[in-house]
Amino acid sequence: MQIQLDRTAKRTLTEQIFESISRAIESGLLESGTRLPSWKDLASQLGVARGTVKAAYELLSDSQLIETFGAGGTRVAPRLRVATTQRKAARLGSFMKSYEEMMAGPAIFQLGIPAFEGLPEKLFSRARSSNLLKTAGLSSLLYPDPRGEFDLRREIAGNLSIARNFHCHPEQVFVTSGYSAGLGLTLRVLGLEGQKVWLEEPGFMLTRKGLELARLNIVPIPVDADGINVDYAIKTAPDAALAVLTPGQQAPLGSTLSLRRRLQVLDWAASNDAWVIEDDYLGELQLAGRPAPAMASLGEGKNVIHIGSFSKTVSPALRLGFVVVPAELANAFAEIAATLVPAPSPVIQVATAEFMREGHYTRRVRRLKRLYSSQRDALIAELCSRNAQWVSAGLAVLLRLPEGAPDVRIVREAMTAGIAPSPLSAWFANPSWTVPGLLLGVATAPEQHLAKSCQRLFEIIEGYC
Repeated sequence: MQIQLDRTAKRTLTEQIFESISRAIESGLLESGTRLPSWKDLASQLGVARGTVKAAYELLSDSQLIETFGAGGTRVAPRLRVATTQRKAARLGSFMKSYEEMMAGPAIFQLGIPAFEGLPEKLFSRARSSNLLKTAGLSSLLYPDPRGEFDLRREIAGNLSIARNFHCHPEQVFVTSGYSAGLGLTLRVLGLEGQKVWLEEPGFMLTRKGLELARLNIVPIPVDADGINVDYAIKTAPDAALAVLTPGQQAPLGSTLSLRRRLQVLDWAASNDAWVIEDDYLGELQLAGRPAPAMASLGEGKNVIHIGSFSKTVSPALRLGFVVVPAELANAFAEIAATLVPAPSPVIQVATAEFMREGHYTRRVRRLKRLYSSQRDALIAELCSRNAQWVSAGLAVLLRLPEGAPDVRIVREAMTAGIAPSPLSAWFANPSWTVPGLLLGVATAPEQHLAKSCQRLFEIIEGYC
């Protein structure tokens, strides 16, 4: 709320203050229960006499716009939300509408978030602890390292060496506010505007939009059981400057990029002075056997930039991720991080570092893999009992739909029942390649709700197919 006073106007200052606050209340900018500054404090801020503001507050009170509660302060009075509902926000584009639908929830079968129960309370309680501010120099008045807290970067490097056979130094690790921030940081450093980029088809819509905003020319590359079709990519766009891949488990189909194709990609990148962004979106959460080694672990990984996050293994609410870069790019990343994309709050970083150092992170990943394997098997059994066509897809099960089925409309209706699978068609950039289907997230599919949720989902599907 901003109050602009015109001392040359015919209206008194009291009237101007009254009108400014009443407009803010009527428009919904100041909602019911919002505490206003005391008339003494507001008078000091505006440089007017206390009596002037006091008189304005009395007018507001007489108009039943505010209430005074003594020590509880002055607050906006309860109001019907008619004015607020009439206030139109900026119209959302199709991407933001789809993004909001994808992030809504939590709901059954929702992708991208961990299990509903069993959040790592020790981490969050530790992050809220005031004692944390006394550790790692956080009580000083110095700016934190924009690359991220060294303790966390060291723990990330150690975990990658054990879990993904990826040996790197903490100086190569940059802490970010999740995957999207890591992608933005990387694209700023590489500066590939106007050049071609290979992107998996189907692929993550947020990545696709990020590449578009960075003004790269996206070349969709089809995916099969061995991951991205490298032969097709080289034939179609050999002069691309970048490839963005999910080699561990392809998003959304779940296939692992074969060793032959990994070597093909690396050889192409080295021969053409191109870059590879490895989106390690599921990290260690690969349910069949040990996680595949990180692509950056092959050879010297000079052309590979590895992006990971804690969204699936801990919680997306942390907004915590990381980028691991070749040593020769470390300085360029440091400069961009320091000036444009600094690391998030040191408080949550130090808490996460301790969470990892004490072994809680490894135990949590191990427990989640057992839980998700059990829930996936139960979901598959439920689908088999209904003679449905399905494919296991990492932390999801892909439910096939008849050709032409409106999977987006099916999902929107299912969301009204607390069920939120992802429509497969939304992951495609090329309309002619689009295949309908529903991605059922297994992390958010508790066994006790499976039968009822599947029954309701199939009732909705039958109404469209």
